Amino acid sequence: MDKYGLIGFPLGHSFSISYFNEKFKSENINAEYINFEIPAIDTLPEILASNPELKGLNVTIPYKEKVISYLDYISEEAREIGAVNVVRITHKGNKTQLKGFNSDVIGFTRSIEPMLESIHKKALILGTGGASKAINYGLKSLGLETLFVSRSEKKGAIPYSAVTPEIIKEYNVIVNCTPLGMYPNINNCPNLPYEAMNSNTILYDLIYNPDETLFLKRGAEYGATTKNGVEMLLLQAFASWEFWNGNE
Repeated sequence: MDKYGLIGFPLGHSFSISYFNEKFKSENINAEYINFEIPAIDTLPEILASNPELKGLNVTIPYKEKVISYLDYISEEAREIGAVNVVRITHKGNKTQLKGFNSDVIGFTRSIEPMLESIHKKALILGTGGASKAINYGLKSLGLETLFVSRSEKKGAIPYSAVTPEIIKEYNVIVNCTPLGMYPNINNCPNLPYEAMNSNTILYDLIYNPDETLFLKRGAEYGATTKNGVEMLLLQAFASWEFWNGNE
């Protein structure tokens, strides 16, 4: 039986394990998906050695960057972003080869592209963590100019206090890559001048629990078009399967 899995720490509730095991069952695929909750990335070789049936891994926090040093190959997108969240495992003779990809970009761009119109030329990216790098890459690939917003002083980013109503009008695509508003802290949201938003504004939240975060709710009150991270998650899962079974 083929095996696939997720490495990260802590894992808690994982979308991937339920999604893939349901997929394998409904499509009669002789495989299983396992969570590998590892407290350190240097346990990875041990996991590979003790699970020779492993064909692929998803990688989550905090190992998206750390896993790269264990890979034999890395896709161009993943290299530019500096983060890997899908690993394809192939066995050639006695040698195990690992190739890294990034499905965040595909999931996000395929999800937001249908929402974009000619008026959407500039985007604000809230947060500067791992996911924001992939979002930045994705938005630029769709032809948008980007600007990061950060709580702390960071090169190439502006603070929340500098996000004026004028900036909201100019950067009318806003993507939340922070955990602000995620369950159970559903009464939190990024500190923005929401009243400057209108029907030209797109708010996209990577969070999918709750369905509608306060960030999306407050924007919608002023006419903004909103979307949560559920579709991106599904599209990422499709992309993972393509990477594991593709020819790239």
